[in-house]
Amino acid sequence: MAIITNLDVMMARRKISLKDLAERVGISATNLSLLKTGKVSGVRYRTLDAICRELDCQPGDLFEYRGDEDEGH
Repeated sequence: MAIITNLDVMMARRKISLKDLAERVGISATNLSLLKTGKVSGVRYRTLDAICRELDCQPGDLFEYRGDEDEGH
């Protein structure tokens, strides 16, 4: 997939654990872990809003697009 999740980087910069962020955002640690590892097919705006609020960041700080190098573009 060409969308990379940088949630772990932002969490490390803010020195917050997965468990603490999950509690503050109001989702399970399991679901936050799946988001952190990029194993989800989508994220609700409400969840994204809560994560950005708690980490004091922009959505673009959490996600990055990297073109697929195998496509030859």
